[in-house]
This record gives sequence, structure tokens and C-alpha cells, in this order.
Amino acid sequence: MNCDEEVAWEMPSKILALVIALVAGISMAIQGSINSRLGQTIGNWEAILIVHVVGLATILIILFVFGAGKGDIARVTEAPWYFSLGGLIGVLIVWGVVSSIPKLGVAIATTSIIVGQTLTALIIDHFGLFGLDPTPFTWFKGLGLVLLAAGAGLLLS
Repeated sequence: MNCDEEVAWEMPSKILALVIALVAGISMAIQGSINSRLGQTIGNWEAILIVHVVGLATILIILFVFGAGKGDIARVTEAPWYFSLGGLIGVLIVWGVVSSIPKLGVAIATTSIIVGQTLTALIIDHFGLFGLDPTPFTWFKGLGLVLLAAGAGLLLS
């Protein structure tokens, strides 16, 4: 396969990844709105519990009823302990969302979340944290972050 053929195969997978990311972003805005309303109805911590119980039930069905998992969950002990902190971080994320959306609105809270995500992602990428391949910081990426933050600022007006 020559270089042009490799690029031709790579583009559809990148486009698919971008579409998946777009759907995730759409889902996060909807989820944040629903979660914050649930928090206003039953309390934030109680809403976080419900969200995670429903999520657990969903993934159990996906894994064990539909057999969608192709990995090996028995190997979880081979991963560094801190790789399991995603659940704890998930609780903090949902708490942040249900606490901020009622006070800021969905657009401002979500944009603020995205600015924080992007800043952190740039740091993780640059240093190759958590065993990821390093992707060096560039001034264009920094400018993108500044413009993103400026856009967030404009939403505050």
C-alpha cells in the first residue's frame, strides 16, 4: 500500500472519530441538562447515584446480554491502580455538571467545561501522560485555546 492509499484509509477513520466525538459532545450537553434537573428534583448527590446506577445497569446489559465487550476484564489487576480512578473522576464530573448548569446555563457551563478539558488535554498530550504518545504543544494549539476561552467569555455577556 502506498502513502496515498494509507491516507485514503486514514481519512474515513478520522472522520468517523470526529463524528463520534461530535455525538459525544451533543450527548454531554443533553446529559448535563437532564442530570441537573434530576439534581434539582432529588438532590445533587442522589442524582449522581442514580446516574451511575443506571450507567452500571446499561454497561452490564451491553457486556453480558449483548456480548459487546471483546476485551479481558480479568486483566484489570495488570493496570496501574490509578487507571481505575475514572469512576471517582466521573462522580466529580457529574457533580460539577449538576452544580454548574442550573447557575450558569447549559451553554456557558459546557463551554467552561470544554475549555478546562482542552487545557488539560494539551498538557496530557504534550507530556504524554498516562502512557499516551506525546503530541507536542504548538503555538497554534495555544492560540486555539485562547480563542476558545475568548468565546467562552463572550457567552458570559
